[in-house]
Amino acid sequence: MQVCAPPDFVELLGGIDIPLAPLGQPSPVMATAAVTGTTADRPTKNLSVCVARMVAATYDSVAAAAAGCDVVVTTGQIPAAAAARAVAEKLGVPYVFVAHSPTYLPSPHHPPPAWPGCPHPPEVTDNRVLWELNGAHLNALFGEGVNTHRAAIGLPPVDDIRAHVLTGRPWLVSDATLSPWLRPADLDVVQTGAWIRPDDRPLPAELDAFLKAGTPPVYVGFGSMPVRDAHGTARAAVEAIRAQGRRVVIGRGRADPAVTDGQGDCFAVGEANLQALFPRVAAVMHHGDAGTTTAAALAGVPQVVVPQMTDQPYWASRVVDLGIGAAHEGPRPTYESLWVALRTALNPGTRARADAVAVTIRTDGTTVAGKLLRDTVGRAGTTGSAPGAFRSASWCNSL
Repeated sequence: MQVCAPPDFVELLGGIDIPLAPLGQPSPVMATAAVTGTTADRPTKNLSVCVARMVAATYDSVAAAAAGCDVVVTTGQIPAAAAARAVAEKLGVPYVFVAHSPTYLPSPHHPPPAWPGCPHPPEVTDNRVLWELNGAHLNALFGEGVNTHRAAIGLPPVDDIRAHVLTGRPWLVSDATLSPWLRPADLDVVQTGAWIRPDDRPLPAELDAFLKAGTPPVYVGFGSMPVRDAHGTARAAVEAIRAQGRRVVIGRGRADPAVTDGQGDCFAVGEANLQALFPRVAAVMHHGDAGTTTAAALAGVPQVVVPQMTDQPYWASRVVDLGIGAAHEGPRPTYESLWVALRTALNPGTRARADAVAVTIRTDGTTVAGKLLRDTVGRAGTTGSAPGAFRSASWCNSL
């Protein structure tokens, strides 16, 4: 097995002895570009040339990693996934596209994610029409660049970039309770369940001691996601949590000394095992990515979601629909707005509902996916380094 991913994934993979083929920029850099739209690398002229170069660079990295493989599995943005599919075509092996949220897959039941700088027309409310506009937009953005690269490596052009990347049978790797795939829909989606990496790391001794020293705190963390006005958001969160009579555990990326202010009720933590931490807190405040939402739901802990972009508003809405927490309206919270959201999350009824939902979350998503991959390889009749071996190319940059 070989993984192509941003270079900062090396630490994540180190504990499970899987080699990493670095691809693109570190994920925090790409997340910052997606949220702020201020990266110097964002192309504003000669877009097709920039896309073609991006696809070529991704293709080269994935092709080198995928040599001798039986199947190529990819997730991420359209140009990267198009490059991964080109690798599969050249190698003559199956290709699988993976989505971590239903919102990335066309359906009459939800609109497509709005691209930065390209909001949905306010007068259009029909989801099918919005998906048609989305397809046309992706073709305009990426079609020429993707096809320029395909021609350069001897592959025919494609007319519909989104359909080409997603295929008619994409995989949805999210839990069916948290994010059900609603039918009827145009795609034959295979929902495997969430891919949850087992994590048996102990919590840092200092954090464990803090947790034991008082009532369960509220955890605040936004992962690698840059939050608008990060300092102000962290300060508002700490003050709102304290106003609820709770202690605080805050992800160190958002916690400078001015935020934690040295008081004994606030603990700053770096990288930690969230599977071990979340069951010991009173609530989790986060940005609403698929992984954190699933981890909190599995722990049976109420959530406050402050969505920033892409599929995060969807996960926030699911938390509300399931009654397992609260969603903040918009990406810029205040003390007052977080206080209101926390009041909902810390209500005993919310905790009871979170406990009830937790027992419905399945943890066998990777087992299901592994069997599907073996079946896919068997049907294709491919040969590679080992039965069922695969390379996963994941790149999350945003144009």
